[in-house]
Amino acid sequence: MFENRQDQVQQLLSESLEFRRIYNKHQDLHEKVEAAENGVIAMEDSQLHQMKKEKLMAKDKLADMLNTSH
Repeated sequence: MFENRQDQVQQLLSESLEFRRIYNKHQDLHEKVEAAENGVIAMEDSQLHQMKKEKLMAKDKLADMLNTSH
């Protein structure tokens, strides 16, 4: 995620508790979504859909924070 902005991501991870919290939430959701999609864990479609929605909202918030941190 944000491969072309890793320096900025690392800086915000070290400086912003809020950014770090949202980043970690996104990473956790990413792992759970992938596990559900790969059949590693069982999950209802509605629950998977909700997790994908939360993951996207977290990513959008991270992108906003990156764009305003110049």
